[in-house]
Amino acid sequence: MKKCNDMKKYFTEAQIVPPLSCVDGKNSLNCMELVKNNVADVIVLDGSSTYKAGKKYKLKPVVAEVYDQGIGTSYYAVAVVKKNSTFTIISLNGAKSCHTGLQKTAGWNVPIGFLIDSGRMSIMACDIQKGVSSFFSSSCVPGANSALNPSLCELCKGDDSGKNVCANNGTEIYQDYNGAFRCLVEGGDVAFVKHSTVHDNSDGNQGMNSDTWARDVLSSDYELLCRDGTRASVSEWRRCNLARVPARAVVVRPDVDGSLIYKTLHEGQQKFNDFSSGFKMFDSSAYNSNNLIFRDATTELRPISNQTYQAWLGDEFLQAMTGIDCLPEDLPKSFRWCSKNTEELWKCADMAMAFKNQTLSPSIQCVSANNEEECMKMIQQKEVEAVTLDGRDIYTAGKMYGLVPAAAESYSEHLTIGSYYAVAVVHKKPNNAFTIHELKGKKSCHTGYMRTAGWNVPIGILKKHGLIRPEGCNTAKALGNFFSESCVPGMNKKEFPSNLCQLCIGDKNGGNKCENKPEEQYYDYKGAFRCLVEKGDVAFVSHSTVLENTDGGNTDAWAKELKSSDFQLLCLNGARAEVTQYADCNWARVPAHAVMVHPDTNRHALFGLLDKAQEYYGSQNSSGFKMFSSSLYNQKDLIFLDSTYKIVPVKEKNTYEKWLGENYIESLEGLQCSSSNALTPLNIALLLISNILLIRFSA
Repeated sequence: MKKCNDMKKYFTEAQIVPPLSCVDGKNSLNCMELVKNNVADVIVLDGSSTYKAGKKYKLKPVVAEVYDQGIGTSYYAVAVVKKNSTFTIISLNGAKSCHTGLQKTAGWNVPIGFLIDSGRMSIMACDIQKGVSSFFSSSCVPGANSALNPSLCELCKGDDSGKNVCANNGTEIYQDYNGAFRCLVEGGDVAFVKHSTVHDNSDGNQGMNSDTWARDVLSSDYELLCRDGTRASVSEWRRCNLARVPARAVVVRPDVDGSLIYKTLHEGQQKFNDFSSGFKMFDSSAYNSNNLIFRDATTELRPISNQTYQAWLGDEFLQAMTGIDCLPEDLPKSFRWCSKNTEELWKCADMAMAFKNQTLSPSIQCVSANNEEECMKMIQQKEVEAVTLDGRDIYTAGKMYGLVPAAAESYSEHLTIGSYYAVAVVHKKPNNAFTIHELKGKKSCHTGYMRTAGWNVPIGILKKHGLIRPEGCNTAKALGNFFSESCVPGMNKKEFPSNLCQLCIGDKNGGNKCENKPEEQYYDYKGAFRCLVEKGDVAFVSHSTVLENTDGGNTDAWAKELKSSDFQLLCLNGARAEVTQYADCNWARVPAHAVMVHPDTNRHALFGLLDKAQEYYGSQNSSGFKMFSSSLYNQKDLIFLDSTYKIVPVKEKNTYEKWLGENYIESLEGLQCSSSNALTPLNIALLLISNILLIRFSA
């Protein structure tokens, strides 16, 4: 306040307008409220506070501090490890961690926020310290609650006499940047510091740190952990970091003219800089303190062009703040789960009781609905919090109701995102290597009518790419005209073209031909592949089908001599690829089922609850309630698919578009038939009306 009043006095004397006045705020949060409520106009905030000001109070950054570092920002937050270790950012679980201090930006907020938001660390009920304690084997986090989470202070040493262990008041020798790095040097596995810390404490460095522990430290013995799971030398911090920590910024209400604020401050910094004889804007020594109003390290103030808090903070820092932004008092007392039928409501009630028995938080409350879309509406209106949906419903939930994925199912120990890839398999024949553009007239094999990989994806893609053009909604007729012969189990109906069942062979006695059930020998993935082997040109199956039925994987007579190398995949770009290259050559990644929520719901808390719950109830061998079994309720796939291996985080795929993927969305949109060309009663009526009008006007 004293510095502010002096700034007001000197600005007035220099005739800088508009004049300043100083408003007393209790803390940064109180100042944000005063600015929002028009009691004050301006506050200077660091990155973490700018995030809160933007998200909670809709304030915007208009002017930034610049520091003399050549990078225009305060610093980069990095994760440092010993070069001879094997840790990556993906495999830090169980490591010994060194932090600058609790709630410090580089030492806590950025790394922990990143680990939470990327799904590598789960947090139940926003108890972040407990989550960190469970994730790392031991740590030094000066300022942590050692009584509740003793492992967070296990690596700390205290002062030179061994007192003040884990204190956050400058006495703990492992506190701050140099201390956290020393913690790594003397026994830790990873230190979360700023980009210059290793340089400041190694290689002799002109006596910058002459402490005994630092004298023989070589920077070449340490590396940085990059966000993508790789490592880099400590000099590559611009490329390999956890986040660029933004400079402090002048923050105002949305209706305040940022250029006017900059004009006033720019005039001030020209007159009252380091060379002025009286008041200095970027110096707090006259007040026996530091970093008052502006950071003392500031060399100048610059206007911010894109005045949104998201753009100013940057994607990486914003991601970290999203992860760390979890307060217990902001959580609902219970997550209301939408149940789509009576049996699911029964299972949900048992799940709620099971969670309560293990004191999992927040609790589960079950709400009944008639179908998936009713659940979507209820979530949109904040009447319930969550529902599990398949890919097609995820598309509707995201596009029509604005919902986002919070957690997802995984069906294999090795498959963390998505259930499988839909592919088109063909024979490897160099003299007949046709592409997707030359499919017309070929013989096709499908898993079944309305099946995802065998029908929905290929038909949607073929329509989207203009290879088939149904009249009105008659996709079956268009497909019958496109392929010469097919086997599509389930299309043995009079209304469908007969050639869509022509390749089918039925059971061993010739019965059940083209039935959508296992009796048809060309049914499902294995059957569609057998159809390709014995009769067809192309089979629409899952990415694992060929590998499961070749090279000795299937001992049936038709398959036992097959080699995977005799088959290839058709890619959407017109190329071909080997059957092992399905990740790059597929028609769509078929997404796993996901738990969908309102964007305002804390998805980290919901995932944290489910992740903790599956420790107790995720195994099929668990006694009592089983999250991934519906056998007790005379149904299957209630709440979660019974084939679920575990619940996984959505990581960066946190919108319906990112979760579903471009190709899958294309296939869904391709399946949506436009009946504008079909002769429906309404269209006939409109046609007649238009003709009558035409006749009248012509007359």
